Amino acid sequence: MTACAIEATEAGDEDADASVPRAGWVLTVDGCYAARLARSGDSWFPERWTLDGPEPYAVPLPGNQPEEPGTEVQPMGDGRVLIRRFADGRNHFSLLYPTGPGTGELPLGAIECPDPGTRLRLLPPAPGGERAYALAVGPHSSAVWLVAGGTFGPEHVAEVPGRCSGGVWLDRTGRMLALDREADGRTKTVVVDLERGGEMSPLLQIADDSDDRLLLADADSGLLLIRSDAPSPGHARLGWGVLGSTLPVRFPECLRLPDRAVTPFAIQPGQVLTPESCAVALRVDGPEGSWVVVWRPADRRMRHVGAPEGWLAGAGLWTADGVLRLPYATDEVPCGVVTASVCPPVSPPVSAPVPEGSGGDAQPSEPDSPEPVAARPVPLGEAPLARLVTK
Repeated sequence: MTACAIEATEAGDEDADASVPRAGWVLTVDGCYAARLARSGDSWFPERWTLDGPEPYAVPLPGNQPEEPGTEVQPMGDGRVLIRRFADGRNHFSLLYPTGPGTGELPLGAIECPDPGTRLRLLPPAPGGERAYALAVGPHSSAVWLVAGGTFGPEHVAEVPGRCSGGVWLDRTGRMLALDREADGRTKTVVVDLERGGEMSPLLQIADDSDDRLLLADADSGLLLIRSDAPSPGHARLGWGVLGSTLPVRFPECLRLPDRAVTPFAIQPGQVLTPESCAVALRVDGPEGSWVVVWRPADRRMRHVGAPEGWLAGAGLWTADGVLRLPYATDEVPCGVVTASVCPPVSPPVSAPVPEGSGGDAQPSEPDSPEPVAARPVPLGEAPLARLVTK
């Protein structure tokens, strides 16, 4: 059983472990709404961004008092904002919405985690925008909770042995959830089927002694962005694979930047049969600051993209036709989105798998067939590591 119990009491003390707000700029799957904790002096308050109109605009949703550090917010598909507050040892959930000059609030109940070693956080927005989930990570197992969109408040929907992190949705229905599970000293990505009682199956098992994590997935093309130390033990590298494919994960050399952290944050949707042509936006952090690069599996290099002043670092969205939109906030423009200029692919996707004996300059390959991705993911990493490093 899970270490957390449902409660419906009022808020109180803050989470002692939290010193800064955890939530950044969080976007719905369809790109219509976003939410974040905005700052006014030393105070924090929820803010909803509307992005599906001719111009983006923000609506402040302050409560009766400033939000505490550790508060999380998440936009819902109908424009309301889910908020998670920690108080009195409980995680309280409510839906916020504008009501004229004020903020309306619909309490959803709370989850208590008596074990001091258990931490709860919101999972990324689920497809459809009607439901929201949270992950409670305990010393020996992790629980998935439905915290918005249920019938009777928070509902326990799955229990996964081991400590889990991450959280990536693999389909458009909000059924298949990928989690990075730590067990027996190694981290591997597993898939949890939320419609089959939390049934668990493996997804990433690149090598027995490697740590394999899933960072991003696109439900249209099946493109996966992965971080693993399989090709270079002790040093995690970025790689890519295709959901439902039995081909091995590739680790392009161009995604390695010395003394810099490279993190993907958005994948171009809509490329149903051509995962190699999907554009991927990545955040680069180094001594010079943070900036944006764009990469496609079909290309062999990253392209630098100018980020706007006040960019909400690590946030952005792609349109299906390949336009990258980056949100920013400054004193002069508290809610802005710029369109980044991105070059098209330098070459069409390669249509054949790598032949034996082709050496290290292997080219990416196309999906196994033009058929829809299987309902249940096919585990990756059954192939050997030879020739996985590409340039």
